[in-house]
Amino acid sequence: MIQQINAITPLEEARVALADAFELKFTKAVEKATQPIFDKVKDRIPEIEWPFYAPLIFEINRLKKKKNAVILAHNYQTPQIYYGVADIVGDSLQLAIEATKVKADIIVQCGVHFMAETSKMLNPDKTVLIPDSRAGCSLASSITAEDVLAMRTQYPGVPVVTYVNSSAAVKAVTDVCCTSSNALQIVEAVEGDTVLMIPDQYLAQNTAKKTKKKIITWAGACEVHETFTADDIAELRAAYPGAKIIAHPECPPEVIDNVDFSGSTSGMIDWIKTEKPPKVVMVTECSMSDNVAAETEGVSFLRGCNICPHMKRINLENVLWSLHTGTEEITIPEHLIEPARASVERMIEISMRKKH
Repeated sequence: MIQQINAITPLEEARVALADAFELKFTKAVEKATQPIFDKVKDRIPEIEWPFYAPLIFEINRLKKKKNAVILAHNYQTPQIYYGVADIVGDSLQLAIEATKVKADIIVQCGVHFMAETSKMLNPDKTVLIPDSRAGCSLASSITAEDVLAMRTQYPGVPVVTYVNSSAAVKAVTDVCCTSSNALQIVEAVEGDTVLMIPDQYLAQNTAKKTKKKIITWAGACEVHETFTADDIAELRAAYPGAKIIAHPECPPEVIDNVDFSGSTSGMIDWIKTEKPPKVVMVTECSMSDNVAAETEGVSFLRGCNICPHMKRINLENVLWSLHTGTEEITIPEHLIEPARASVERMIEISMRKKH
């Protein structure tokens, strides 16, 4: 099987082209320019690997300035992307909000496909690239627009709150989007005492415990978080006595019921920085733990995570390739852009209310 650098180009072909176009060597100049980045991530990236990453980081940072591009990176991206080349980092809500403020001509989305779609619908006149369009999402692929329309028929008049981990087509037939950080706020804000909350069954179940509204959901789940169990939490407590265990609300309720704190990616980060536990286990995606650890002193981060195979499709090589070639551009059918954007903008508007 031929390895691909993205969905359309063989890896070796791309590497030859990159070697011809860029000086991908670990020179003294590259070492000096990237040393502050390495100092930040040296506890997470082996020193022996840095001479491979550093030239790519150097060229990406040079090229994005030349092309007036900005790189958005999700918390689940690797430290070399998160700290090395990203201009804006955050969870789905933070990236959605920041995408509305972008002034650059090109957006490179270091995340999964639905995130790049969200950036495109919020910036229809900009070029939005994803380094590898195969970076999908189990939640996004679990439901279609036709499924949503069928639910609307079954539950007429019931508002539909859709997790941003969904396609543009699904967003276009929803009333308002939500993220894990604002799910409860959105549910409480929509009219009526019953809500269709899709497609993540566990986020819906965990939100239902905090509201008096009846929540009807869909059988979707995040493949990173759905495999955690209450037994896993018990094993982690036995393995790491005294450690605080925190989890993402995409985990099953039995997990959330047995951890010390549950919150969105931004919520977990804020909790750690505020509480500063001596030892913590983050029950979520592994790179997030690495990224938080790199900027948090006095806290020992212990392993209890899963890796998202989709997020890991994005790497420094295909970020550079994406910027260099402009391939893997995100397009959204014209008739979907306005209704899909409206559902995201409603979410942002509701989320910002508490700040004013």
